[in-house]
Amino acid sequence: MLAAVEISPREAEVLELVGAHLSNAEIAARLFISVRTVESHVSSLLRKLELPDRRALAQRAPEPVGPGPSRPAPVLPAPLTSFIGRVSERAELIEMIKAQRQVTAIGPGGVGKTRLALAVAADAAGDYSDGVWFVDLVPVTDPGMIATAVAGALGLGEQPGREMTESVVAALADRHALLVLDNCEQVVDGVALFLERVLGTCPRVTVLATSRARLMVPFERVYPVPPLSLAVDGQSDAVALFMDRAAAVGRPMDPPLRDQIASICARLDGMALAIELAAARYPTLGLDGITAALSHPLRMLTGGSRADERHRSVRGALDWSHALLEPADRALLRRVSVFVASFTAAAAAEVAGDEEGLVADGLARLAEQSLLVVTASPSGTRYRALETIRQYGMERLSEAGELVDTRSRHVRWCLARAAELAVARADWRARFDAVADDLRAALAWAADQPEQRTDAYRLARCLAELTFTRRLIGESQGRYEQAAALADDPAASASMLRQAAAVAGCRMRGDDMDRLHRAAADAARRSGDTAGAARDLATAASNAYRFSGKFVRKLPPEEAIALITQARELAGDDPAAQAAVALAEAGRALTDAFGAAQGRDDDAVPVTVARAERAVELAHRTGDPLAESAALDTLAGAQSWAGDTFAVAATARRRVTLLSSTPDTPAGTHELIEALGEATEASLGVGDLPGARRWARQLADHPLLAEVGHRATGWLLVADTLAGNVDEVLTGSVRFLDAWQRAGSPARSILGPPAAAVATIHGLRDEQDARREWSAVLGQLDSSPGNTYGYGAVFDGMLLLHRGQASEALERMAPEPGEVWQWVTWIWLHWYVALRAEAAVLARGSDAGDRLAEARSVVAGNPVAGALVERAQALLDNDQERLLATVSSFDAAGCRYQSARTLVLAGGDHAVRGAAALAELGFVPMALSRHPR
Repeated sequence: MLAAVEISPREAEVLELVGAHLSNAEIAARLFISVRTVESHVSSLLRKLELPDRRALAQRAPEPVGPGPSRPAPVLPAPLTSFIGRVSERAELIEMIKAQRQVTAIGPGGVGKTRLALAVAADAAGDYSDGVWFVDLVPVTDPGMIATAVAGALGLGEQPGREMTESVVAALADRHALLVLDNCEQVVDGVALFLERVLGTCPRVTVLATSRARLMVPFERVYPVPPLSLAVDGQSDAVALFMDRAAAVGRPMDPPLRDQIASICARLDGMALAIELAAARYPTLGLDGITAALSHPLRMLTGGSRADERHRSVRGALDWSHALLEPADRALLRRVSVFVASFTAAAAAEVAGDEEGLVADGLARLAEQSLLVVTASPSGTRYRALETIRQYGMERLSEAGELVDTRSRHVRWCLARAAELAVARADWRARFDAVADDLRAALAWAADQPEQRTDAYRLARCLAELTFTRRLIGESQGRYEQAAALADDPAASASMLRQAAAVAGCRMRGDDMDRLHRAAADAARRSGDTAGAARDLATAASNAYRFSGKFVRKLPPEEAIALITQARELAGDDPAAQAAVALAEAGRALTDAFGAAQGRDDDAVPVTVARAERAVELAHRTGDPLAESAALDTLAGAQSWAGDTFAVAATARRRVTLLSSTPDTPAGTHELIEALGEATEASLGVGDLPGARRWARQLADHPLLAEVGHRATGWLLVADTLAGNVDEVLTGSVRFLDAWQRAGSPARSILGPPAAAVATIHGLRDEQDARREWSAVLGQLDSSPGNTYGYGAVFDGMLLLHRGQASEALERMAPEPGEVWQWVTWIWLHWYVALRAEAAVLARGSDAGDRLAEARSVVAGNPVAGALVERAQALLDNDQERLLATVSSFDAAGCRYQSARTLVLAGGDHAVRGAAALAELGFVPMALSRHPR
């Protein structure tokens, strides 16, 4: 029972939300705490309740107090005014969404679609165990940004290596939820494609959309939203709405006036927006004044070429409201309509081309007449036009012949804001989010105007840089490509394409990297930059070798050779181009040698390493740290192939140091993330567990990887497992598994070692169900020989030795290191030979002495593997003093598990201390394969 366990109030809150099947990110957003804090609470709960995994934890969540089941609170905008009437419409729509998975409420602007949808969503919230989510698509003008808007409402960020739509689908795949998509009309085609993906892969998700037109998809069920009722059983929703809104801005109305109000509502066709606008004028005009104004033909258009059927009633109301404005306020309304998001008076003054003081007064008057919404923010008062009013203003702007001038000023305003954001530090994210939709809208317009091409290019480039910083890397890649297409200068186009390629690398999109570098080469050639083209072609070849795991299409050898040959011909005597070609040639040589060899070729090894060293030397001469980092990466690969583990670690450290002061550009970020991973792996290989944890922590904390916990925390799990840091592994494994599942459970061999590590920890804790679950995850991730002969053998050997099954451990690691060198070199070679030697000693193998001698020569200089070999030698020689001396060695190396294991192996009182240390770490008692003599 939970009552028997001491759980803090915050842990209780987290437990309840885990039981509601919320992700860590959703729990963090709900409780206003960090994701890492949530992970810590989950780990603590797993320990306190002695549960193996999150699934079991969810099952132990307490039943909610009260008559009904617990449901997540609807994520809906809080209405600022009361909802009036529409009882029958609400009931009809609720029945429709119960029967159909996608319902579209359609009707003209201003009919009240949004408010009706919100009311229905609130009413139906209890029917959806995973909640109700509202997405306002008003700011979205690009169909490709629909998934981004939905992800923002769900609290998701972009995950490198997958499209935003894939992230949303993964998040909703097993959810029983209602998704409300509001104002779909401007991106109907994009919404239709998005819904096909969601409804096709998320069987328990229902979608309620609002739009001015049908989405035209086969699974759509349409509900035409009628105007407010004028008279039903003596009651009128339209009259009730008018009276409520009029009372809110003046004095309550007398019942005898209902007939006059009904007449006004009838003339307004029962349109909710028109009625609200009319009611807002009641305190100043009265009913007579409103009636007189509506009788004027200019105040109520009912047809003609200026309006299609959808707009007539709302246009009439807006024409009437617009006609009551002074000329200066009319001009201001149409000019500020270019803003798609909220704006300040200062911003309005820049775009309207008037003095800020005059503009501020005008905005106040427009707000008083319900044509602008006013909100307070930390940066001051902000204004926003409702979308129907904004669209009306844009039409008026065009009619006045001011569209181009005003749009141009808006573009310049956006460029100025982008420039400010480029150097801003404080509150950067909020400032970007406040203007992002305007930047996108300005770019969409400018990109279609030939005379705006230069500014469009500048804005696309700025937006690419800003969205990368904001970690919207999918959009960033697209904006760089857009900038390349807008650039008048082929050299600038090539530069943008290179940046796009780097972002693609951050996204794990190797094929995009290849395409973009080749396109950059074409652009460079058009500009006359043959050396630049050579660099791009050589880089395309190098990337295929360096990042082969990121590619869907593997680069054929003959194609790689053709790229290198062409690059060599174009390079001339340019140092950077020559360095890039040398790197590609080294990568090719390494790939050929590694792919062809069944064992190391003593003649090929030094030649391959020399090629890589030459590439490093040439890159260093260029003074470009990114080029040198790429060359060092290839050198590390050559050194690994040569079996020089310590050289690999030194090269990896050199690479990270080189990149530590590089700017946060796409290319620099891509190199740094890869370098941190390499440094972590190399440190593990030489037994530097503190160093491995330091690099792995930097990788886990990198903001680009915030939403991909499986990629971010993987090597940290491995390092903590080898060190024996149980709590850290249990905490990190929750994030790893949750993020991996939300990413669609990708099969990536690089994720195999973390899964094997976690499975081992559960095995050492005798948590068999959890071990089986993680072993199943490992099977999904990696079926390569690396799992069989490399890290898999190391972790299995550790567990078997803990269980006293030395013979089985020896059999698991039976192959000689030379037979499986491809899978144990670099990271696992020292661990493999050391544990193999210990297994031989504990299993009383006849060749134990030979194996120890061989292992000692291999692991010399590795503090952990060296201590393992020294401990095994002491056991073989029955040297108790020498055995106990390794305890200090393990402690100094940060390997608490092996330190405690040594004490148990020492026997006597030492074994008691060792058993206590193992229990404190969280492990079950060891079984002994042999007793010390």
